[in-house]
Amino acid sequence: MESNAVLTLLMMLLLSIWPASTVQEPELISPEPETKAEQPPQVYECVCAGTCGNKNHCRGLSCFATAVLEQDRVIQKFGCLRDAEQSGMICRTSPSHLLVVRCCVGHLCNQNLTVVLEDDGETSFRPWMLVVLVAGPCLLLCGVAIAVLVLHKAVGKNRAWGGVALGQDVERAAVTEGLVASNMGDGTLEDLMDHSCTSGSGSGLPFLVQRTVARQITLMECIGKGRYGEVRRGVWQCTNVAVKIFSSRDEKSWCRETEIYNTVLLQHDNILAFIASDMTSRNSSTQLWLITQYHESGSLYDWLQHRSLEISTCLRFVLSTATGLVHLHSEVLGTRGKPAIAHRDLKSKNILVRSNGTCCIADLGLAVMHTQEGDRLDVAMNPRVGTVRYMAPEVLEESLQQDCFDAYRRADIWALGLVLWEVSRCTLSNGIAEEYRVPFHDGVPNDPNFDDMKKVVCVEQQRPNIPNRWFSDPTLSALAKLMKECWYHNPSARLTAMRVRKTLAKTAAALEKSKIDC
Repeated sequence: MESNAVLTLLMMLLLSIWPASTVQEPELISPEPETKAEQPPQVYECVCAGTCGNKNHCRGLSCFATAVLEQDRVIQKFGCLRDAEQSGMICRTSPSHLLVVRCCVGHLCNQNLTVVLEDDGETSFRPWMLVVLVAGPCLLLCGVAIAVLVLHKAVGKNRAWGGVALGQDVERAAVTEGLVASNMGDGTLEDLMDHSCTSGSGSGLPFLVQRTVARQITLMECIGKGRYGEVRRGVWQCTNVAVKIFSSRDEKSWCRETEIYNTVLLQHDNILAFIASDMTSRNSSTQLWLITQYHESGSLYDWLQHRSLEISTCLRFVLSTATGLVHLHSEVLGTRGKPAIAHRDLKSKNILVRSNGTCCIADLGLAVMHTQEGDRLDVAMNPRVGTVRYMAPEVLEESLQQDCFDAYRRADIWALGLVLWEVSRCTLSNGIAEEYRVPFHDGVPNDPNFDDMKKVVCVEQQRPNIPNRWFSDPTLSALAKLMKECWYHNPSARLTAMRVRKTLAKTAAALEKSKIDC
């Protein structure tokens, strides 16, 4: 009786506190409006500071403003995001005492954005974070215990079979987890570039992944030096990369080359593959890094120093170089097109030899971009000039039309003709090849100045000497004729990169046909 009284009392107590059930009316779902035709994304002009070199504005799908703590100083940066994936990744960056990112959409909307770093103390010791850290593992353990208990009751007498099934599930989960970890951490650099969601440019890794890769690189031996700084071999997860380290005084070249490499649709077999760009601190000094693929054979200049080439190798070198230049010079039209690009410092030291026997063009720090829409010419304000030995007559005479993009392309063709001469000189014909020499080696000093080259090229109108033996070989004879058409004093008379490539392809086909006939 006493127990029944207790149960009755408990039932009354529960009924008094139990919320009355409510019956909800079914929601009326209005029919979805018909999907309108997809409109092209709206492009906005944004304030740009700290990310675009000397430019004050840029254009993109959205704008951003950041505050970054670097060496105990808060640095404000502004810029634009040119595609949706990049916007999604960067704009979702969690604010902290080291980095805060704010994004907006609209014309010059980031002009008045105020970005303030979070307080270090508050960020580290928020009460709700402590609750999550303590309660999270407890809830997880409870959930696992309940799942095991339910599984045990469901299996019943077939415990052995259930154990096998559970083991298979665990094994499958472990394999899946291992694959994800491999893709993100233990894979090669090529795997990461293939599987990562890219920024849409087809060049390099996503912005945030670039920062991660740069921090994980171990610098090895120096493989080259120049006026910009040095190039060193680096290792990232057992993969060789090339790290171009700019001196702080050449920051504009680093910014420009980074901007060019991030151009949409720039990726090409005959253009040096870009991986990442970063600014880091080593030995209490700021270093500017440009990370690209590593090519063990080095530059074309290094390759030609102690080697003689077969005719077929010569054609592969020059044809692949011309193909890369065609891709640079060509504009790809469309909403996500590619601007036309002129190199402005083409030479054998800026052409790398790949392991498959072809070449790729490197060093875009002086490049000029042009788009037909609005006839916009983007010339970087950079105090650095190209290599004097490879300068076209109009550059030496200072008569180049700086507001005309075709003028820059024609100057590239002059330099391409000199590279053709360098490669052809080291090409065997009847078992004979000349020793490697730089262009105009017999007319100017080893380190010529502007006036030396102007006198030889413009006043005396000298051109590199073509040996008589070339004319006894049909391939070298065709190359000699081609390079002469690249050296016209009148820029408008020179061939285009497309015409040079087509002529080289025709010459290569004729060589293959002659081998088959023999």
